[in-house]
Amino acid sequence: MKTIHIGGVPEHFNLAWYLTLKNGEYKEEGINLRWRDYYGGTGAMSKGLREGDIDIAVILTEGIIKDIIAGNQSKIVQTFVQTPLVWGIHVAHDSKYETIDDIKGTKAAISRYGSGSHLMAYINAQNHNWNLDKDLDFEVIKNLDGAVEGLTKGVADYFLWEKYTTKPLVDDGIFRRIDNCPSPWPCFVIAVRESFIENNEEELKTILRIINATTSEFKDIPSIDRMIANRYEQQIEDVQDWLAITEWSQDLIDKPTIMNVQKQLKALDIIPRIVDYQDLIHKL
Repeated sequence: MKTIHIGGVPEHFNLAWYLTLKNGEYKEEGINLRWRDYYGGTGAMSKGLREGDIDIAVILTEGIIKDIIAGNQSKIVQTFVQTPLVWGIHVAHDSKYETIDDIKGTKAAISRYGSGSHLMAYINAQNHNWNLDKDLDFEVIKNLDGAVEGLTKGVADYFLWEKYTTKPLVDDGIFRRIDNCPSPWPCFVIAVRESFIENNEEELKTILRIINATTSEFKDIPSIDRMIANRYEQQIEDVQDWLAITEWSQDLIDKPTIMNVQKQLKALDIIPRIVDYQDLIHKL
């Protein structure tokens, strides 16, 4: 049985992976798929791909595109979640900041440089016509727990993270959400190390076939809203709202989308150049 390592954030987007693993669907095909939670998000997963700790990552589109251009020897093989990610912009509950204008020029908490929380801080700044050199400042806080500590202690002033994941912290009076910032592209893709693709393409196709069968019918799973609410400690109304707006994908990300992401990242000086579509994807 071949052991294959995969990583992703421990969030509701990835419940389909948990269900297929729990059902033993990969083992039935002779694959020992081992899941690893990455609390540090996309930056940590990019590092995991580079260092060979994982073979596959379910990762933010903009983050992996940036890291492949920076030398990560991986390729995007599929879109996983077609819907844009809705990032909540959060401050500490007792913060003096009330609006987007208030946080201009203050310090953003980010999980690490190159992470989604880092890149989306730039997108948010651009959306509001901030000066990208003067109005952005960062504090690395590693993960969501670090953000709670950082904002509560005033080490950082605001924090961008997926709004439904942080909703329990808002409900509990730890964070206050002052606005939202949707990503302008599909949020999650599946990226795979090039050396793994070269040697394990059939196994990779099998893994994708299994997960795609589940995501294509995900919303029809009985009581899926209650399952998500219980597992991720969320209000069932929030889960139902999230399910209503979220669409998974079983297809390779297309060229116009890839080029749009790069165009925006290049405009923000997050990437040094725009590369060919074929440099970023692998068609199975």
